[in-house]
Amino acid sequence: QVQLVESGGGSVQAGGSLRLSCAASGYTYSRYYMGWFRQAPGKERERVAVIYSDGTTTYTNSVKGRFTISKDNAKNTLYLQMNSLKPEDTAMYYCAADPSSVKLWIGTANYWGQGTQVTVSS
Repeated sequence: QVQLVESGGGSVQAGGSLRLSCAASGYTYSRYYMGWFRQAPGKERERVAVIYSDGTTTYTNSVKGRFTISKDNAKNTLYLQMNSLKPEDTAMYYCAADPSSVKLWIGTANYWGQGTQVTVSS
């Protein structure tokens, strides 16, 4: 059974940093595409960053230069390092995984974590 468990969220002031983690189990981790999504109250879920099996990464424009997605295949863990946080980064953050890069990209991945809240105050 595939499980994704996020951690690392919290409350920080603008300009601060957080590192989110997503521990994965139940599947061949290295063969899945993985990503981070977020959803703020009253807004649609947004793709934040994706990492492909070859290590290629992509980011939504609003986080480029501030966020870094990475993964440790030995630990079956996905990370999102978030620096220079802004109030508009406040949201519930979810990790997702799927063997299809297309499904992950469009937000219909088969596997999702429960989410971790990030709150940035001005």
